[in-house]
Amino acid sequence: MNHTYHDLVSQTFYFPQEGFGLEENTLLFHGIRLYDLLEKYGTPLKLVYLPKISDQIKKAKNYFDTAIFQLQYQGKYNYTYCTKSCHFRYVLEEVLKNDVHLETSSAFDIDLIWKLHSEGLVKKDKIIVNNGFKNDAYIRRICGMIQSDFTNIIPVMDNWEELDIFDNYLGEKQFNIGIRVATEEEPHFEFYTSRLGIRKSEIINYYYEKVATKPNVRLKMLHFFVDTGIKDNVYYWDELRKGIKTYCELKKVCPTLEAINIGGGLPIKNSLGFEYDYGYMILEIVRQIQDACDENNIPTPDIFTEFGKYTVGESGAHFFSVIGQKQQNDNECWYMVDNSLMNTLPDAWGINEHFILLPINHWDRDYKRVNIGGLSCDNSDYYNSEAHSNQVYLPAINKDEKLYLGFFHSGAYQDALSGYGGIKHCLLPSPKHVLIDRDPEGKLVDWVWANDQDSESMLKILGY
Repeated sequence: MNHTYHDLVSQTFYFPQEGFGLEENTLLFHGIRLYDLLEKYGTPLKLVYLPKISDQIKKAKNYFDTAIFQLQYQGKYNYTYCTKSCHFRYVLEEVLKNDVHLETSSAFDIDLIWKLHSEGLVKKDKIIVNNGFKNDAYIRRICGMIQSDFTNIIPVMDNWEELDIFDNYLGEKQFNIGIRVATEEEPHFEFYTSRLGIRKSEIINYYYEKVATKPNVRLKMLHFFVDTGIKDNVYYWDELRKGIKTYCELKKVCPTLEAINIGGGLPIKNSLGFEYDYGYMILEIVRQIQDACDENNIPTPDIFTEFGKYTVGESGAHFFSVIGQKQQNDNECWYMVDNSLMNTLPDAWGINEHFILLPINHWDRDYKRVNIGGLSCDNSDYYNSEAHSNQVYLPAINKDEKLYLGFFHSGAYQDALSGYGGIKHCLLPSPKHVLIDRDPEGKLVDWVWANDQDSESMLKILGY
């Protein structure tokens, strides 16, 4: 039996596979020669492959379009990108190439929309869904857009009080709203019901007491989101059916209601062994909405989704160099890397999220079990398990040899959660930020979006 790292991967997974390949014992990512790239730019490094963003949007649209065609579904599908998953300008520019709508979460999100509008990237007829528990600053900014004749702003009411505040600011001006339904959490979760949204049992009363009494307010959308994501299990299908049932009940008393928003939650690949039948899941979602509406003799609604992680997650990767090895006992070997894992990949530390971890070079070497240690002084700054295994195996190298490591599909949430460019744990800087695109001839083009964070910028925040 062979014992190289390449043998280990080939015997465990189908490899090569979409997005990943091998050339002269070095890893390729969407055709990018990563070893050459890292030799050029160094590590630590954050990489974003921009074409993957559009690819993901087109795939999801195609799955929904196919389901709608097969079922002869009468409503339309609307792809909405939730900006909180990654706010960088280059992401929004790529997203908006694909005729999609936007979802916001906070007051500063609205300022971002205004920036995009001022540069001609967002027109006033763009559908913008405003989610979240809204403070006064957020509500004022949303109202400012409505008063400035943005025609498709849909603030989603999260509680009983929000609509009165909107009504107070907007006076007699007509505007559209949505209502968010609070879903039940998984049985083992710390809470029974999501803190976001209005209780299902109160939705009809809310409509009669708060919406129907205001002639300038039109309820257009019912929103709900199953926090665990779109999974083929009893819990997800049960919560989906509850949400659809609530839509049907509400539609019977509210003629202006025309859209159902199932939120986000479409998963991304977090292992080379990842399997998920996107086509089946989306077909079943559309089918269940259609069947429920037929049973209740109501028109089928337009379907909205808010895919964030799915949109940008697989476009991103983080790279490190192994800068040292430590054998702390007979069984535990540590590969020490050149930045903090807690800082750059906070989900791995905070919620035990797994990413695809692969070496960039030395695929022809024997492999061994290792732990990966981050550069901070924190005991929790490590990575030692993968989605398919509670262990990490990497090529065995001598202490004076170079080994690059990549954490793939890390394009969503990590920069926002880590406070990119701000104060960092142990004052370890944000890594260099490189973008890759393809020119009109399909040739790869790379450039630096932002250099490594310098000490001056961090110390200035701290008052030095």
